[in-house]
Amino acid sequence: MPTTEATTVTIRIPTPLRSATDGASTVEVKGTTVNDALRTLVDQYPELKDNLYNEDDELRRFVNIYVGDDDIRFGDGVETPLEGGDEVSIVPSIAGG
Repeated sequence: MPTTEATTVTIRIPTPLRSATDGASTVEVKGTTVNDALRTLVDQYPELKDNLYNEDDELRRFVNIYVGDDDIRFGDGVETPLEGGDEVSIVPSIAGG
């Protein structure tokens, strides 16, 4: 059963977004869900908000989030619970053709 106490997780920042995190490739934040962790990240690095969230304050469709190897879209989405030590990866979609 997930704990309701915020735990520390690591968020992996993709190269295109590192300019907003002072070059950091990972950032440790506290959160009980993916949403908590991402909101904490955006509080620490406000420049990331427009890259991650749309004008309706929802996670952008082209931003894929993984907890470990699991894509949150196939689970509980942004309400996916987190445990201490989890690694959350932000993976922007790459369009090509």
